[in-house]
Amino acid sequence: MNIVACIKQTFDTEAKIVIDNGQVSTQGVNLIINPYDEYAVEESIRLKEKNGGEVVVVSVGGDKTQEALRYCLAMGADRAVLIQDPALEQVDNLGCAVVMAKLISQMEYDLVFCGKEAVDDGAAQVPSMLAEKLDLPQANVLTALEVADGQATATREIDGGSEVLEMQLPAVFSAQKGLNDVRYPSLPGIMKAKRKELKVVSLADLELSAEDVAVKTELVATELPPVRKAGRVLSGEIDEMVAELVSLLKDEVKVI
Repeated sequence: MNIVACIKQTFDTEAKIVIDNGQVSTQGVNLIINPYDEYAVEESIRLKEKNGGEVVVVSVGGDKTQEALRYCLAMGADRAVLIQDPALEQVDNLGCAVVMAKLISQMEYDLVFCGKEAVDDGAAQVPSMLAEKLDLPQANVLTALEVADGQATATREIDGGSEVLEMQLPAVFSAQKGLNDVRYPSLPGIMKAKRKELKVVSLADLELSAEDVAVKTELVATELPPVRKAGRVLSGEIDEMVAELVSLLKDEVKVI
């Protein structure tokens, strides 16, 4: 069973966000694998361990993204591919889906895994775009998966409950928290990761141009949320406080 796991390198979820000239500053920020993508990689490795085959990890990014890919190799993935090109420095979700779909279409695979969303933008668009580009069925927000005889039974999270889907492979899946418990790389795994293949490809290698990944969205502004105001404490007799509260809700907050 051949599996492709798509990952993104993001800010550490505990990092302090600083806005500099309308842009999020990366100065001194620790970068990690997108947490939801870790569930995707873990599930890919578990399926390989159970059924045999190969796990290939794919990402779009710069030189530092190789650190995230090496971490996945240390977890147990077999090889990695980084799509790196100057034209991808400001790439949006659609551009990511286009280049990854082009790369994956040239590979032999049975499953494609992603995280349900990236914690930096929360867009949750790439998995569905990728499935559309590859013309494959998909199941998003996965909490359980069973694979046998070329068919997948996927349990996904929906509002107020869960939904079970059955589909033929190949297919695209996006992982949610609860799908599994992510392992930590072992020392032997870290040592082996140094010798595993990490291939870097450009747009030209994929027979794509800068026009094919041109940004379709415009970032108008980036700003931190306003500082939360201190709460207001009312005092006095009950009747007085109730009357003041109603007045505030009506005239100041305007919710009634």
